[in-house]
Amino acid sequence: MDIEKILSDLRSERDRLNQAITALELLGSDGATLGQVSAAAITSARRRGVRSMSAAARRRIAEAMKKRWAQRKASGAAPRGKSAPKGRGGKPRISAAGLKRISEAAKKRWAKIKAAKAPARRGMSAAARKRLSLLAKQRWAQRKKAQKA
Repeated sequence: MDIEKILSDLRSERDRLNQAITALELLGSDGATLGQVSAAAITSARRRGVRSMSAAARRRIAEAMKKRWAQRKASGAAPRGKSAPKGRGGKPRISAAGLKRISEAAKKRWAKIKAAKAPARRGMSAAARKRLSLLAKQRWAQRKKAQKA
């Protein structure tokens, strides 16, 4: 096992226990009951390593993002994930003739592969199937006759 992971788990467990002890001490002091203890003290005791961001930090990040998007919009850059603008830019397209050539080449290639495999996968001839069918019918007739006897 990874020793660093074990240490990290033990430290987080220690922090959680310290928070629980603090919440219980709040309950014990001044004869307070569970209903009188603040919700913040109890939820902080329940939290296990959950980090929250201050309102000031959220505000700074929001302002930075707004500034970044304003610059991007002003420069005229396309946002990620959107299709490229039509016209000369963007992904090159294949002409209809090019697609047709590719399609025909693929068909030829597959026909060649199938032709090479055909003798190995060839089934029975019609005469062989008929002969097998007659033999099977004769066996069934013999079994039926033996059962009646």
